Amino acid sequence: MSNITKSPGSAHTSHDRSSPAAPSAADTAIAHLRGRALQPNAGVPLNLDWVENVRVNASAVERRAQSLTTRRTVKKDYQAAWLLRAISCMDLTTLSGDDTDDRVRRLCAKGRQPLQHELVAALGIESLQIKVAAICVYHVFVETARRALEGSGIRVAAVSTGFPAGLSPLAERVQEIRRSVEAGADEIDVVITRAHVFAAKWQALYDEIAAFKQACGPAHLKVILGTGDLLTLRNVARASQVALMAGADFIKTSTGKEPVNATLPVGLVMTRAIREYAIQTGYAVGFKPAGGIRTAKQSIEWLSLMKDELGPSWLKSDLFRFGASGMLADIERQLEHHTTGRYSADHRHPLA
Repeated sequence: MSNITKSPGSAHTSHDRSSPAAPSAADTAIAHLRGRALQPNAGVPLNLDWVENVRVNASAVERRAQSLTTRRTVKKDYQAAWLLRAISCMDLTTLSGDDTDDRVRRLCAKGRQPLQHELVAALGIESLQIKVAAICVYHVFVETARRALEGSGIRVAAVSTGFPAGLSPLAERVQEIRRSVEAGADEIDVVITRAHVFAAKWQALYDEIAAFKQACGPAHLKVILGTGDLLTLRNVARASQVALMAGADFIKTSTGKEPVNATLPVGLVMTRAIREYAIQTGYAVGFKPAGGIRTAKQSIEWLSLMKDELGPSWLKSDLFRFGASGMLADIERQLEHHTTGRYSADHRHPLA
């Protein structure tokens, strides 16, 4: 794997092209792929031929995914740099039935200062001001998180649309999104109706996601496919394509509540759908694996996948996230070993 630098680094819109002050495509680009400047996703009309023609070579996907876990890994300062990048792309999450305002405030404090002050000083990274990308909570805690994160630049994400099943009436799910945006959420993580995928009701799935996108207004839409429930990689690829066309800002693997959550083969299928969509449309869409990612080594595997499949533009929180709160403690332990030569106990790195 190539080394990165040591510092972390309706679904349609129209533009007034007659204005002399209108920014150029290069000025508004959020990513680049194969030398092309890519714009935020505005969505495109549903193309059923595109969806129906999706094919996935499962054995080839498995072989490619396996290569990410067996290749020679980065070491020393470069490994530390990758781990710091992983922190900056992390969504710290609490989605428990016993959540409280105090727990959310503690999680927000951890997001602001994910590494202990002594470790930051030992690494010499004070100027980087490392922090997580977002704090993800239920709607009822959006305002608590917003107040706790004020001035930090960390985004507030709310799970919505009948999370995790996504089976409440559509009107209720849309209204749930609007309430969270009004409360101050910067991002909305929505759940699709998986039955639409099984029944190949692509227009219904497209319309559902487009309605979610419209309800989000200025907030970013992160579409959870529930890949552990979708059974086949072809279903994952098709659902990804529909979500992209409907205007998703991110596509996300899982709620974290399924028996099987984020896996590298699924990630490979979803990132290649993003790449193909970017080539066809000129729009960049982010990716978020969530669930089952617990170790520092896994974070490097996922970052490697992003770099190999989509390029350096996706190695930033605008286009890549981890839904992996439990991984932070292991990253802290690895960074402490990097500075001291010793591993610390997990209890020294509490989340909240």
